[in-house]
Amino acid sequence: MNFSEKDILQIETKGLTVQKVEQQIRLFENGIPFSNLVSEATIDNGILRLSNEENTRLIFRFEAKKDAISILKFVPASGAATRMFKFLYPFLDKYDFKKKSINSYINTNKNKDLSIFFVGLEKFPFYNIVRARLKEENPNFDELSIDEQGFKFVQMMLDSDKLDYGNFPKGLLPFHEYKNQVISTAFEEHLYESALYSSSDEPTRLHFTISEKHNHKFDEEFARIEKKVEDKTGSKFDISFSYQKESTDTIAVTPKNKPFRNENGSLLFRPSGHGALIENLNDLDADIVFIKNIDNVVTYKYKTEVAKYKKVLAGMLIEIQEQAFKYLNVLDDDNLSEELLIEIAEFLANKLNVKISSEFEKYSRKYQIEYLAEKLNRPIRVCGMVKNEGEPGGGPYWIKDESGNTSLQIVESAQINKKSKHQKDILKGATHFNPVDLVCSVKNHRGEKFDLRKFVDPKAAFISMKTKTGKDLKALELPGLWNGSMANWNTIFIEVPLITFNPVKTVNDLLKAPHQIK
Repeated sequence: MNFSEKDILQIETKGLTVQKVEQQIRLFENGIPFSNLVSEATIDNGILRLSNEENTRLIFRFEAKKDAISILKFVPASGAATRMFKFLYPFLDKYDFKKKSINSYINTNKNKDLSIFFVGLEKFPFYNIVRARLKEENPNFDELSIDEQGFKFVQMMLDSDKLDYGNFPKGLLPFHEYKNQVISTAFEEHLYESALYSSSDEPTRLHFTISEKHNHKFDEEFARIEKKVEDKTGSKFDISFSYQKESTDTIAVTPKNKPFRNENGSLLFRPSGHGALIENLNDLDADIVFIKNIDNVVTYKYKTEVAKYKKVLAGMLIEIQEQAFKYLNVLDDDNLSEELLIEIAEFLANKLNVKISSEFEKYSRKYQIEYLAEKLNRPIRVCGMVKNEGEPGGGPYWIKDESGNTSLQIVESAQINKKSKHQKDILKGATHFNPVDLVCSVKNHRGEKFDLRKFVDPKAAFISMKTKTGKDLKALELPGLWNGSMANWNTIFIEVPLITFNPVKTVNDLLKAPHQIK
């Protein structure tokens, strides 16, 4: 690929290298292979279902250890709320309250989402905020027709010169309304939840990845709520922020795989999805990291139940990590019995879902030790899995890589070849999905941080078709944070109840019970 001096300067200014950009272009040229599903992961075949006694034991294990380790919660929070209001934008564009009623518009367009929105209007946490602003601007608001009131309500929410909720960071939107019209954001709810499973002796630590343009908004929100949250939880908070690095942007290409150029001749680079955040995660220092999406929160009365299962996952992580570290320390010493080597291989197979090579017994003793150490000496993730209720998102599968190794992975539906009947049947047979509920160990047995970038599967990326100024282009998303970016981690899946998964993908999700006070 012949890049001009101007191109090279642009590439290097972003913190990228020409070599990296050329690798990205090769991915476009060669295409990205679909994941090769062997089978869906199910209960007792990759997913653990724990008894109440096991849950209690693991919670106790975590509680006994939590004050002796550093704990951090990592929350991807850079998304704007635009998609939450997706079905309301066409209503603003097309509806005319002078010509027809809202009900008539809903029936004509068979718009179920709009119907739910207006039926539940008074239950939204922002209802009183929007109405107060409307009355400021329209003193006679209550005298308007119901249809004009409804239209102006949506207009006040979404117009860029009004509340502009669609361009707000999702984490700072009103999510819950408590007594006396006290509003709580998803950002605030994460603080309350985290305090329930943080160290008693240290501040509760959270790290949010946000858009740089919203930095001041998060700072202002924390300053506003800090004392209230500290008084309610009895905990101090240590909150940090980072932005998706420009060096993780990927080049866009034309449908013929040539670099796509802007009108001024410069190369077009695009943000590469949540997989870019492996860089941000890699920069952090903690013994245990909880990972959860910004919009997956609940009102206060459900928090203890949600926190209980975070402690279960963390207890399992600590138990597995301690055993893995014990074996790694032994493997550093060459004085190993045959029985102990077999015991370690069985631990990898039975507890960490590692498929041991059928050739293992034929290996030399030295290579057996190296083989086991390499498999053990990896970051560990324990992931909650929820029964499949038809929600979108990745799921747990056994997959086979190009070298013939089988492993447990979280796979997005975009990575699956739906033209293959066999692959489609496995997809249909999936019983669970991934709610982005992870507890991670990112240090080795010597207390050194892993370089998490070394455990990424670069071939688990995505290519999608987009447009810019009316022209088609191909975009590249890096392997997802909990998909290909963690492909070479040791993985445990545990079934958790549905109450732990309450995302707000559309504004109407705020009407569901876990987001309502009454």
